[in-house]
Amino acid sequence: MDQRIWVATTNEFEGFRVRQYLGVVRGITVRSRSIFGSLGAGLQQIVGGNITLYTEMCEEARLEAFELMVKHAGEMGANAVIGMRYDATEIGEGVSEVLAYGTAVVIERKQ
Repeated sequence: MDQRIWVATTNEFEGFRVRQYLGVVRGITVRSRSIFGSLGAGLQQIVGGNITLYTEMCEEARLEAFELMVKHAGEMGANAVIGMRYDATEIGEGVSEVLAYGTAVVIERKQ
């Protein structure tokens, strides 16, 4: 079933009410830089400015964590996630964890 899950950093959607709270949902990914990526990023650091290799890695990690969170919400029967947040932690040299989390809910249009 390809159901659209609405996601907001706020605790509500204008014009909708929360019918049911289903609980916390999360998506987590752990990424590491490859040796080639680290070398390329090191060269970009010498020049200065935006280190695009790291930017791309971070964007991919956030997207993957977000998609996993949305999938988790769908599995719980939610049609929305409220209070969505990201968290990131470096858990080792060149290894980062990205977590997307929020509250899975069922929303319906206000009458």
